[in-house]
Amino acid sequence: MSTTERPRILVVGGGYVGLYAARRILKKMRYAEATVTVVDPRSYMTYQPFLPETAAGSISPRNVVVPLRRAVPGAEILTGRVTTIDQDRKVATVAPLVGEAYEVPFDYLVIALGAVSRTFPTPGLAEVGIGMKGVEEAIGLRNHVLEQLDKAESTTDEEIRRKALTFVFVGGGFAGAETIGEVEDLARDAARFYKNVKREDMRFVLVDAADKVLPEVGPELGTYGRKHLESRGIEVYLKTTMPSCVDGHVVLSNGLEVDSNTVVWTAGVKPNPALARFGLPLGPRGHVDTQTTLQVQGSDYIWAAGDNAQVPDLVAVKNGTPPERAWCPPNAQHAMRQAKVLGDNVVSGMRGFPQKEYSHSNKGAVAGLGLHKGVAMIVMGKIKIKLKGRLAWYMHRGYHGLAMPTWNRKTRVIAEWTLNMFQKRDITALGALESPREEFYEAAKPAPAPAVAEAPKVEEKAKAS
Repeated sequence: MSTTERPRILVVGGGYVGLYAARRILKKMRYAEATVTVVDPRSYMTYQPFLPETAAGSISPRNVVVPLRRAVPGAEILTGRVTTIDQDRKVATVAPLVGEAYEVPFDYLVIALGAVSRTFPTPGLAEVGIGMKGVEEAIGLRNHVLEQLDKAESTTDEEIRRKALTFVFVGGGFAGAETIGEVEDLARDAARFYKNVKREDMRFVLVDAADKVLPEVGPELGTYGRKHLESRGIEVYLKTTMPSCVDGHVVLSNGLEVDSNTVVWTAGVKPNPALARFGLPLGPRGHVDTQTTLQVQGSDYIWAAGDNAQVPDLVAVKNGTPPERAWCPPNAQHAMRQAKVLGDNVVSGMRGFPQKEYSHSNKGAVAGLGLHKGVAMIVMGKIKIKLKGRLAWYMHRGYHGLAMPTWNRKTRVIAEWTLNMFQKRDITALGALESPREEFYEAAKPAPAPAVAEAPKVEEKAKAS
């Protein structure tokens, strides 16, 4: 038992699993039964399925994040990073945003760090690449794309113009296909307000190492999604990688080379590398190895779920998949469901009750490809309903609108969607947000001292006289 009066449940991470698990634990606990502490470097949870719409300006950035202190009012929220975990002493070291690191004792531990972008040592990627894992990146991408249109409008240099109007997206899964669909919509709408920039001047390129886009919705809808993107003038190259993008010179494995100021990287995710410092059993790809109860292998007081966990998929095993390959995929649908089971199991473990296994029934998948465009596969038992176009787009918005945490954010998102039905898309680029103090800094710098003319030398004075 820790030194606190009540047992402490420490939740490492405030994403899908961290937020939903903390809410579930507080809901199931008796009053003052335990202290729930959530540690995350951000004080909010980001609803990532809405990032493509945020990049396109369909949803305000503030409405796709949920403040942890408001969503989990009964929990203690610490803004910082857990750097180490001492399992023998049951103590975690927290490095806050400012100040010295300190130790937080715990009795029960939830690992919910999520995932980070999966990258490769591609030359130039770190310097020019743009990710799509956080709301900050979505805001940055929107501002960046609109600034490229401004550059193209304001220059007579054809090479600069061509590079500004070429947009390369790497990764054809949900994040890549949805983002390029939304951004192409944004650029097409914005071009109507430019005199020297037309949609025909732009070049959109989607690259994926796999042989299909949107594999999550099945081959038929994936093929439809690819053809739909191509019908909008987007070049799709499958079974293709990007070996280099130094200084924006993009080189593809199929021999194509283009110059671009915009390289968006959405080629999958990997577990948070911080897991390697926690002394937990990890799978071959770096995920925390868990039991079907979401308990970490070999432990009865540590649980893990979501993108950072290797959770056995009981349904896949039942359907014939070998157990060594039957793992739940890293997506929001699993994360939210696992979080509820995890929360129940933490409370059960605290009370000495049996643990419940995590098993799921696939409800399908939905994807938006821009305004009024999408694909959806709805699973009802053994029946699969496949939808395309506007109806699928409504299913996409309906599902994610209801899945958005807290009624405050649901209401705001739906209200914004409704308002946008009667207004044109906003095309304002706020690139100055990335360096808001620059103008003030320039104004506040001391003015340089005026140059003082040197007095004439004595010899020169004598000659003059």
